[in-house]
Order: sequence, then C-alpha cells, then structure tokens
Amino acid sequence: MAEDSHVLEAGHAPTPFTAAEIRDATTVGKSITRRVESVGAEPFLLISTYVECDESGATLERSQRSLDGAPLGEPQVMKTTWLDLQRHASFTADGTTIEPERIETAIGALDCLRYTVRDGGTDEIFWFATSLPGMPIQQLTRTDGQIVASVSVVDYTAS
Repeated sequence: MAEDSHVLEAGHAPTPFTAAEIRDATTVGKSITRRVESVGAEPFLLISTYVECDESGATLERSQRSLDGAPLGEPQVMKTTWLDLQRHASFTADGTTIEPERIETAIGALDCLRYTVRDGGTDEIFWFATSLPGMPIQQLTRTDGQIVASVSVVDYTAS
C-alpha cells in the first residue's frame, strides 16, 4: 500500500493539504489578513505575508494591527518549511473529526474541510478551504461550550 503524504505520523488524522500542495499554492507576496478575537482582549488584525519562497520553505512576515489599521508592535519575521506548515494541521486521529462544509466568509463562500479537535472540555475547530491550501480560513476555540477565541480571514491576496 502506498504511503499517504497527508498522514504525518501513526495515530494522526490526515492533514487537509500536503507540504507540496501548500508550496505549490504559495508565492512571494501572498498575504492573509485574519481578525483575531479572544475573551477579555481587544480584537486585532494579524497579517501574514510570504516574503521569500523556495523548494524547502518560506519566510513570513507577521504583523499585528488594530482594527483601524494602527501598527501594534514590530513585525515578526520567521522562516519555516512547507512540512512544518503542514504539521500545524496534524492532529491525533482519535480526537479529530473531519467533515466537509461550505461556509460564508469575508472573502466569499468556500468549500471547506471542518476539523474538530477535542481535548477534554476544549474543542478547536478549523475550517480549511479546499481551494486555498495553507492555513485555516476560520477557527474557533470552545471551552466548556463557550467560544473563547476566534480567528477569521478577512482578506486574502494570492499575489
């Protein structure tokens, strides 16, 4: 039987995208703006821009801005591999359910894979748009039935 490049380790659910799919969908200039909300904190925008890309990985610049666009601190620059980006979506199989779902977002209606990852009283729910390999388009953290954090893409520029 052929190895599934969506499964990174034994006992883990398949990831929505392979490292190669993420690499092939990512070019210099790709920029994703997400609105981040957490209980007890002011919402802010988190902007991730790919400033360098090669066969093995990418360099991302991440910056935070207030909702009115004012910078919140200095941008952070990080280098990562495509495999590390894939690994962010590798969860244990026994705690994860994966279901297709079409959702309305700030960037339009998208067909997604909804990953619900349960750990005790906390559910992490991620929506990965099947047409946009990479980070989730939306995510929620629910603890004891209450939403305590959410992240939603509000702008997506493929470059």
